[in-house]
Amino acid sequence: MTREVVKLAQKFNNFYLNGFQKGDIRPFLVDGQQVGLIKSEVLKHLKRFPEVFCIRKCEYSNQGIVELNPAFRDYGERTEKLDKVLRQLKSENIFTALSGWRDEYYEVKSAQSVGLLKMDRSATCLFGVRKYGVDINGYVKHPTQGLCIWLQQRSNTKETWPGKWDNMVGGGLSVGFGIIETAIKEAAEEASIPNHLIKNLVSAGCVSFFFESDRGLFPNTEYVFDLELPIDFVPHNSDGEVQAFELLPAKECLERVFSPEFKTTSCPVVIDFMIRHGFLTSENQLNFTQIVELLHVPLQSLYTYNRSLENNANNFDNKIENGHSI
Repeated sequence: MTREVVKLAQKFNNFYLNGFQKGDIRPFLVDGQQVGLIKSEVLKHLKRFPEVFCIRKCEYSNQGIVELNPAFRDYGERTEKLDKVLRQLKSENIFTALSGWRDEYYEVKSAQSVGLLKMDRSATCLFGVRKYGVDINGYVKHPTQGLCIWLQQRSNTKETWPGKWDNMVGGGLSVGFGIIETAIKEAAEEASIPNHLIKNLVSAGCVSFFFESDRGLFPNTEYVFDLELPIDFVPHNSDGEVQAFELLPAKECLERVFSPEFKTTSCPVVIDFMIRHGFLTSENQLNFTQIVELLHVPLQSLYTYNRSLENNANNFDNKIENGHSI
């Protein structure tokens, strides 16, 4: 099992472990601060919009940087200009990611958590923008089967990961919604969890990882919650995004997570739960510390490029050597 857990952790961190070694990515800046990463296959299309994107060389970076036009001075203007470009690219069917357009917006924030603009959630992976979500581990302490965990099967009509198994409840942080607010909303929509049960929701920290797929880059932080449920409670979906639920003993749940039928970017939440509840331990996992580290990738310290670095060669070169900037 140790080897399987490590391989899985490496899979959902494939960009963190390998992507920073590639030479085809550039920092994406808004208001002088790095908020993402852009691959060359995306950049070639952004070059068509020089009035929106400033693509320039930097004295200390062979690849250069991509910056949203600094003439756009506020949140509203930045959002409007970028959204216009994204809608045009969507109409041209250039990127698979944009086929999942939902008119649901994620906020792009500075390192100080100041909102700089918003973009449709489907586009964030094209710009390598950090995304935030919530996940709820619904579990039961079964009298005969021990620790059991509820999983959902995503609807076959979902834009992403259709038909894959997933955590009982999960959803992204959209503009205008807080963390707890999102957790309660998603619990009601996806699993019809009533108020008298959701009040028992327990915050369990967060996991973070950096995944890459053919759709783009996914630097994700998931706020994790645990919810112990009564043995006679059965979740049911109310928003059409889930087609089934299944309650599995911990061992069978982990086997499901190892299978290709499970959503890769939800695996960290289950592994984290298994560690916190003593199912995966330093006694039964030879690479325990490595697994734990790969559940908490330091995303907040990876996006550190800003204009001031252009005046500080030593600082910039040091970050390149440590793989923290491009």
